[in-house]
Amino acid sequence: MAFFEDLTKKTKDLAYVAADKAKDVAAVAADKAKDAAELTRISMAIAGEQREIDKNYRTIGEWFVSEYEGEIPDAVRDLVEAVNTSTAKIAELEASKPRKDDGTVVEAYVPAQKICPICGAASDSKFCPQCGAPMGD
Repeated sequence: MAFFEDLTKKTKDLAYVAADKAKDVAAVAADKAKDAAELTRISMAIAGEQREIDKNYRTIGEWFVSEYEGEIPDAVRDLVEAVNTSTAKIAELEASKPRKDDGTVVEAYVPAQKICPICGAASDSKFCPQCGAPMGD
């Protein structure tokens, strides 16, 4: 009988050790999940701030070009000309779109776009292409 009692005691001890080990593993996994969530949150915040910087630089550039239209410095003249060329090309492409009999432009099918709740980017995917956040329903 002592053998079975000893075996039962050792089995219980092993079960307690296994349970403690499982708790330790779960705690480590929870910590790593928290770290990953925090890293994702920070990365999304950085991406949002970068988009805000880009938007502000674009606004500064548009203001500069409109303010100094005839006096563009040589340092940025090529860039302004490239923007003007692209703007003209867009106008040309817009004018070449097929039209209906009533003169309205034929619209192509575009899947429904969702707006990212984090950064505001539009996409038809499950995750935002800009910041990676879930796009929701």
